[in-house]
Amino acid sequence: MATGTSSSIKLVVNGLSVTTAVVTLADLVAELGHDAKRVATAVNGDFVAAKARDFQALKSGDRVEIVSARQGG
Repeated sequence: MATGTSSSIKLVVNGLSVTTAVVTLADLVAELGHDAKRVATAVNGDFVAAKARDFQALKSGDRVEIVSARQGG
């Protein structure tokens, strides 16, 4: 089990390497400054609903997609 120190994990987020100490997808979305209500998320190609992000644990090597709708014309 953990010894009281946080360790970093390496993720690929939207194609970019990210090193973080977060534990869940919800924490990652917040850390990256996204509005949790306005994004869609996936981990390793599997969609993760907003209500499940608090329970979606992340580990080194995970591939995360965070997508927001854009308006324009």
